[in-house]
Amino acid sequence: MSNEKRDYPRAEIKWPAVIKTDQGTMDGVTSNVTPNGVFIHCQKPLRLNEVFELTINIPNSDQALTAKAEVTWSNRWGPDDNISPRGMGVRFVKISSEARKFIARAALNYLKSEEIAPELLQTLQTLVIDVNEAKAGYG
Repeated sequence: MSNEKRDYPRAEIKWPAVIKTDQGTMDGVTSNVTPNGVFIHCQKPLRLNEVFELTINIPNSDQALTAKAEVTWSNRWGPDDNISPRGMGVRFVKISSEARKFIARAALNYLKSEEIAPELLQTLQTLVIDVNEAKAGYG
């Protein structure tokens, strides 16, 4: 069991992603989605601490989420398997509050079907609540 402390639970949501650097673009697929970052499965992961532009395309929608992201974990040379997949973990350096809220809502909807501790779901729920919704609840 891991002692790893995360702000939000991870959702296994697979969205197409485009990574854009000064060297060009590359395609990937997200997993381990949280409002703070994602894991991106890709064939040529970037190096640690590299900052890049990320676009996440939402299937069945005209919507795309954009963010500036930084590589925090990278499997460039190891095996590509279930334990250590080829790709990179990234944190969002700059992302709009609307995009963060969209991710939180998608993760919350995904995780409601999983057996997740209610207090972890509550962390996502706090991001999903709109300011106007909160005011209406207390008026």
